[in-house]
Amino acid sequence: MKEFEIAKKIGKELTEGELREAAAKALGVRPEKVGHVEVVRRSVDARTDILYRYRVQAFREGEPYEPFKLQEFRDVHGAKPVIIIGAGPAGLFAAVKLLQLGLKPVILERGKDVHRRKADMARLSVEGVIDPDSNYCYGEGGAGAFSDGKLFTRSSKRGDIREVLHGLVAFGADPDILVDAHPHLGTDRLPAIVENIRLCVEEHGGEYHFDSRVTDIRQADGGFEVLAGGEVYRAAKVILASGHSARDIYELFQSRGWALQAKGFAMGVRVEHPQWLINQIRYHGKYQPFMPTAEYSFVQQVDGRGVFSFCMCPGGILVPSSTEDGAVVLNGMSNSARNSKWANAGVVVQIEPEDVPGDGPFHLMDFQQAVERKMFEWVSANGGRHPLQAPAQRMKDFCRGIVSRDLPKTSYHPGALSSPLHELLPEHVALRLRRAFPQVDRQMHGYYTNDALLLGVESRTSSPIRLPRDPETLEHIDVPGLYPCGEGAGYAGGIVSSALDGINCAVQCAQTI
Repeated sequence: MKEFEIAKKIGKELTEGELREAAAKALGVRPEKVGHVEVVRRSVDARTDILYRYRVQAFREGEPYEPFKLQEFRDVHGAKPVIIIGAGPAGLFAAVKLLQLGLKPVILERGKDVHRRKADMARLSVEGVIDPDSNYCYGEGGAGAFSDGKLFTRSSKRGDIREVLHGLVAFGADPDILVDAHPHLGTDRLPAIVENIRLCVEEHGGEYHFDSRVTDIRQADGGFEVLAGGEVYRAAKVILASGHSARDIYELFQSRGWALQAKGFAMGVRVEHPQWLINQIRYHGKYQPFMPTAEYSFVQQVDGRGVFSFCMCPGGILVPSSTEDGAVVLNGMSNSARNSKWANAGVVVQIEPEDVPGDGPFHLMDFQQAVERKMFEWVSANGGRHPLQAPAQRMKDFCRGIVSRDLPKTSYHPGALSSPLHELLPEHVALRLRRAFPQVDRQMHGYYTNDALLLGVESRTSSPIRLPRDPETLEHIDVPGLYPCGEGAGYAGGIVSSALDGINCAVQCAQTI
């Protein structure tokens, strides 16, 4: 096998003939002696000409080639049950893996199925009415079901990413995600994929229980009793995949005396630019409509803490991500076409436990909650016309400490209110952001502009609490048989890393059941 690269101008398709000719050259054989040829990665290179760069694996005729295959799903109607708390990426991929291992997943989800969630999210955006169990964070598919659906992770140590990507394709995702350097699914396609996972789980004997908020977890008879939605569910093992905002689960752990730890997270703002501007910056003025919508990422170090872009949504919109009344939280999402007029990203500052006064496992979560409520209270006290209207400021005004006289149009449906974000954010967060934005302009000239709008607050980047677990068995250190999993456990951040963590927990669970 030989791996090589080939480049092609964006807008011109790479033909099968060109691919095989390049493979023959790389292998040093005639084209008819080339066996299997496969594109394994495609990325955009905008450094000079605007190119697609393809990484290709080529095999000589007769050379063994084994394509990646998913394990087959088994019928688990009469199999041993494993309770999964939460139907986000970690919970869903744990369930799929259990099917492959011959165990019965019983999924308890506090929210609604992916279709009924939509009505609650519409009320949230239009009226500001928050259902604490059905919103942009809770419900089938979790926070990932209504997002850009980004599918890349910086860590290769979590597991084989192909198991997640091929699994998603099996449930309806575009096969392009198998080769794109920055694959994404899109908000418009994710609900159908999530529903297909459910149909598969149920067809093979697994169970889903919606509107089943977990209120107690008890150790009993060598296993567990889980109280959810007024029913009691019993199993020898529990995979806890409740997401990064489930404060009630953390409080349950505290009441049981089970270990919790404060964990660093990140907080900042959502930054919204006109998408045409990001296109021009990233493509050096050479953008054409047939090119992929431009995205960006950056990391800066400011006063000993990272300041970085997070969950960048090209051609996306901003959405309210509050899970309780009296708080303003923002997130971003994109459809698969990424064709809105705006580009948005979280730009956030890393916060460690020592950066915030106080101690105990909840002191960073309390800090997070206080800032979210401060945003709401300021807008409410200053003429906000919508319960979830966001405090906002033009970028240069923010850095100069000036309240903006007016604001550009925004994709955020509840609207924006000109506010002193530089004062509303915690001082150590605001100061680092104010220093970072001009620095970013050195990498992306034109990024630092008053045409960019900052909205607060972006605070649900990851859980500010960790549920400590044994690094070998993945069980909670105080509760054998209970597997804290995904973002809510503090061991993942994003769809792919959460899915891989769910898979790993399912494997560990199956080894000892």
